[in-house]
Amino acid sequence: MAPKGTADFATSIFALFMLAFALLAQADQAPGSGGRNASGKAENPYVVLVSIDGFSRDYMSIYPTPALDRIAASGIRAESLRPVFPSLTFPNHYSIATGLYPSEHGIVHNHFPDETRQNWYHLWDRESVENGRWYGGDPIWVTAEKNGLVSAAYYFVGTEAAIQGVPPSHWHSFDASVPGDDRVAQVIDWLQWPEDRRPHLITLYFEHVDTAGHDFGRGSPQLAKAVAEVDAHVGRLLDAIAEQGLDDVVHVLVVSDHGQASYVNPEESFVLRDHIDPAGLEIVAGGAYAWIYQERPDREQAVAIRDSINGSWTNGRAVLRDEAPAEWRVSDSPRYPEVFVVPDVGHAVVADRESVGRLKKGDHGWDPSNKAMHGIFLATGPALPEGETIGEVSAVEIYPLMLDLLQIDAALPAPGRAGLRSLVDRQD
Repeated sequence: MAPKGTADFATSIFALFMLAFALLAQADQAPGSGGRNASGKAENPYVVLVSIDGFSRDYMSIYPTPALDRIAASGIRAESLRPVFPSLTFPNHYSIATGLYPSEHGIVHNHFPDETRQNWYHLWDRESVENGRWYGGDPIWVTAEKNGLVSAAYYFVGTEAAIQGVPPSHWHSFDASVPGDDRVAQVIDWLQWPEDRRPHLITLYFEHVDTAGHDFGRGSPQLAKAVAEVDAHVGRLLDAIAEQGLDDVVHVLVVSDHGQASYVNPEESFVLRDHIDPAGLEIVAGGAYAWIYQERPDREQAVAIRDSINGSWTNGRAVLRDEAPAEWRVSDSPRYPEVFVVPDVGHAVVADRESVGRLKKGDHGWDPSNKAMHGIFLATGPALPEGETIGEVSAVEIYPLMLDLLQIDAALPAPGRAGLRSLVDRQD
């Protein structure tokens, strides 16, 4: 009979072995790539998707942007990128990632309720952002992982959640204090990994231009500095790709989720509480928009709210959900409000007078049909034409393009959203 200490030790070793075996088995069954590119996938091209939040369509003509100019010269540049409704950060990033409109993927705003209206999604709430149940569709990193390609994210809306149980193989919780240089350094490092582990899809996000635009406004020295800094980050990425000899396999796409405009006169903001009774209402207002939710949907009350606003205001309008313009593509989901309040670009709507003083110098959220809300789209890489300018593109057209660039198969969200794919077909 073995001594007790020896038996305990053997039992512990056996338990550790079984635990390791269980974890390995669990990893084998986990959805996604498991951090390794599938056999035969090493030859697939690479895509680095760079988002510059709040970079307006006209900034490249206002500020020096040598790195972005390099991409335009070596690849394609759209006249503008038209955001989906509303022209806010979270719905647009997720539409870029999925090829779906917010009514289809569920991220309808930066702040919105679920179908019960008891729980709310907030962009600043870690529990919301990291909970996969809020997100519909297949974002490009999930599609890549399902196709056996490793994905990695240095920020992008949705990458902090396991959507359909599938997270990117590598991701970071958003932290605005992380310098842009550090973010780029990580992306460069990922591109140097051995081919079996090297991410084929990488996202990279910069909020600096949007922040400067909000805080200091268009035309400010601070905005010019932010544009220069982010352009330099993109330049460093391009240089590293060239130095590593990856030009013939890496595609770099640069997008922005929306543009930025200035308020005409914040003191003339339309104050909702001066015109409607807020009892029984949840008002989500941000200056460039207001969404009015009723605790108990009541069309008669909604009509009265609409009429009161429209009868008192000449710089915007209120519309009921079922009156919304077709191009907004809203649905009857409870995630949408009963009443939309839409100011003209440059004008503001706020819930109460205290909110007037909290308005930023620059903003977005206005109707995406206005060019002031449009962003940018640039792309370069071996499968794309050189030095070509194309017309306006939509946020929902980027996903199908990335499918072709990565050479992976997935069902298209809709045939009408595949316009950019012809650019890749031309290079076959």
